[in-house]
Formats: sequence, structure tokens, C-alpha cells
Amino acid sequence: MYQILTDSECDLPLATLKDSNVDAICFHTKIGAEDIYNDFGQSYDIEEFYQKIQKGIMPTTTQVNIGEYLEFFKPYVEKKMPIVYIGFSGGLSGSLASAKQARDILLESFPEATIEIIDTAAASGGQGLLVLQAIRLQKAGKSLQELVMWFTDNKLRLQQWFTVDNLNYLYHGGRISHTSAALGTLLKVKPILEVDTNGKLRVVEKTRTRKKSLLDLANKITPAIQNDIDQPIIITTSGDYDAAKVVKDKIQESIPEADIQIYPIGMTISSHTGFGCVAVFAMGSDNRQ
Repeated sequence: MYQILTDSECDLPLATLKDSNVDAICFHTKIGAEDIYNDFGQSYDIEEFYQKIQKGIMPTTTQVNIGEYLEFFKPYVEKKMPIVYIGFSGGLSGSLASAKQARDILLESFPEATIEIIDTAAASGGQGLLVLQAIRLQKAGKSLQELVMWFTDNKLRLQQWFTVDNLNYLYHGGRISHTSAALGTLLKVKPILEVDTNGKLRVVEKTRTRKKSLLDLANKITPAIQNDIDQPIIITTSGDYDAAKVVKDKIQESIPEADIQIYPIGMTISSHTGFGCVAVFAMGSDNRQ
């Protein structure tokens, strides 16, 4: 037996994780001097947070530190329970590096421990889909090494597309330049972005209307879904549920039976996208290049 671990950036409902005995470490965000934990809404109201960023408030985020990961991993290590941590993209956050350093420290004291760390190269619902796959593999009786091998062979099949409604948050988070943000805002550009194979953001297309950007998301993900119409599909949004439904409805025009869930984006990612981000995730048939 082994323990599946993840973090709050998977944007899955807490009940889903608890039902499968998956534990998650919480990222955190600051608004002014207030430190807020992204604990799946247990200590904060995500809708209230969305209202704040919709008004232009710019939160800040910090990576999870080594000490937090030590506290997170150690109880399982002490119980001699093998663990696998399915983490937020190392290309988007230094937190994964902290997790690896915590693992190395623990192995000095517990050399017999098994601590696997997987960089999903994913964010939000994309990471969530991969966590769900880990749960399915464990329930199917796959060993820890078989699970790790599945990720090695298949994680880059993940398709992850998103758009934002406010470029200033991408600039504030260091994802695009000030010139790109200013010019894009002036021209009312709505970019289509993906998380690339290195786990970093990449602009792949620029549209001039919000509606077209949403339809483009649906059109880009539909071919992946058609390869496996029984797979779960996740749409996430930082507060614009009507926009998320536009994407869902467009997908279901082509694939009425598609199993699509809409979830809120957590505070950490929303701090870098602003209000109104919409993202869609599904597994493709081949690894992305």
C-alpha cells in the first residue's frame, strides 16, 4: 500500500480527495498583511476572493517552503508508508523544488523510505485530472512503481488550454511583459494559452473578443475528447461561471455525452490570472511535443 499526496493547486473538491484518502498540502496567498491558506475553502470564501481581484486588488503568492513539506511528508515516512506526491508544475512554482529538498533531508534520517515526487507539468484542473488518474491506478491495484511509470509515459498527453480576461495579472505575476499587457489591453486582446511540456505558460493564439476566446478553448480541446469520450473533462474558472458554461455547452454540441465538471480555481492561480480566467483540460491520445 502507498499514500497518494498532492497540493491545493489541483483544484479538485476536498470531498473528492477525502473519499479516496488523498492528503493535500496547502499553498498560501497574501492580500496586504493577511496570509490566506488555499485550504479548499475551509477557512476562506473563494467567491469573496474573486470579488477582490475583480476590483483590481493584486494578491501576492509565495512558494511552499521546505519546512512545510517536511511536516507534510514526515508522518507517513515515520509510519514506513511509501508516498507519492503529485505536485503543481515545477515550471510555474519553486514549490516542487522545495518538496524535493524536503525528500532529500528525510532520506538522510530515513534511508529506507520511499518518497516519489512527480512534476505534473500541469496546473489547476490539469493537475486534478492527473490526481484522479493516480487514484484510479491505485484502486486498480497498480503498484507505486507502476503508477510512477504511467506518469513517465503519459503525463504529457494532458491537454490544457486557458484564456484570461485581464492581462494585468499575468504581467503582475511575471508571465508576460509590461508592453504586451499594455498593448493587449488597449487592443482588447484575449489570449489563448497553454501549459507547455516544460510546465510553463505559452501564448499560442490571440483573439479580439471574449466570446471567440471561449469558443476557441472548446474547439482546441474537442479533438482530444473525441479520442476517448468516456474520460472525465475538467473546466475551471476564477469566478466567471457563465463563461465556463459557454465552453461546456460548445463541447457538448459535438460530444453530448461528455462528462464535464466545472470547478473554481484556487487563490494561488487566480492571483496570477485575475478574475474571469477559464481553463479546460482533457487527456489526448499522444504526448504533446
